[in-house]
Formats: sequence, C-alpha cells, structure tokens
Amino acid sequence: MALEQADAIRAAAPRRGFWARLFGPPPPDRNWRVGARGEQLVAQQLAKLMAKDPRWRCLHAVPVGTEGSDIDHVVIGPAGVFTLNAKHHPNGRIWVSPRTFMVNGTRVPYLRNAHHEAERASRLLSAAAGFPVDVQGVVVVIAASLTVKDQPADVIVVGRRQLRRWLRSLDTQLTPEVSAAVYDVARRSTTWGPAPRR
Repeated sequence: MALEQADAIRAAAPRRGFWARLFGPPPPDRNWRVGARGEQLVAQQLAKLMAKDPRWRCLHAVPVGTEGSDIDHVVIGPAGVFTLNAKHHPNGRIWVSPRTFMVNGTRVPYLRNAHHEAERASRLLSAAAGFPVDVQGVVVVIAASLTVKDQPADVIVVGRRQLRRWLRSLDTQLTPEVSAAVYDVARRSTTWGPAPRR
C-alpha cells in the first residue's frame, strides 16, 4: 500500500527539472518509498521465519476500516498474535524508554500508535473469531542505531535483525487449532472493515 501511495503521489506531482532534482527538496513520494522499503525488509525476515517454522503465518499490508489505513504486518504463530509496525529510518538514531520513542532526538508517537493498532486488531479479530484474541503491538526498527533503555509496558520495540530470534524465543501461547482459527478469520477482508456492498 505504501508503494501504491508513493506511485500516486509521484503521478500527481509536476515533473521536476534537473536542478530541482539535484538541489531541491526531496520528492513528495520519498517518505512513502522509504516506508515501503522498511516494510519489505521486515517481510523478508518474516518469510525466513515461516520457511524455518511453518507454524508461523503472516499477512502483509492489511487494510483496516474505511479511511485508507493499514497494518504493516499481522503475524500469527505459536507465541500469539502480533501487529508489526515497520519504522524505517536509514540514518536514524533511535532511543526508547517505557514511555518515549525518539528519532534523532525528536519524540514521535510510534508507541501510542502501535498500542492502538494492536487494540483495534484484538477487537476486530475477537469479534470475527467469536473468542478473545489478544494481540501484541510491535514496532520493528530499521535504523543506524537502536537503544532500548527499557521496553514499554504494552508495546515491544525490536530491531529488524532481531525480530525472528525474538519471536522464536517466546513461550507457546496458542494451540495449533486456535492459531489456525485466528489465521482463518484474519485472512477475511470482512474482519477488518465493512463487507463490500453488492
């Protein structure tokens, strides 16, 4: 979805001349493309996880609601259900404490957003499955450096290269039957938004 948004912005933007490309501000689609690359890098890690252990299943760019928002990755496996929010800051220095997420010294709302995203996914999956589905919010960081002073209470922050090892290290929470049932409802578009009109 991020790449689609970047393509739409680029198509709508006026053509930039040589000097504007060389010395002007970054093109308006740049942030979307950086974000999309971060999602792709996380998806590669998840593909490796699933190849090694088929009990894990993933959905990517899951559209939620009617406002154009999406969840970067929904991961379902023996350790539970996770919503992953990829944050790609190629040259960024990330610092995290229980209530703060900073990028190059600037506070950003990634923890709050990841928490709300997981809560929303939990409500929607629970309603569709007919039983409670707990969801853990995760911020997956791709950056020059990541310092986690202490993990937040309700969101996990992990580097992209540590993601697979972290997921595999968690205790088993779901039986194969429950995991399969959650994955089944997670794959339905009607779980995440209103049913299409006929």
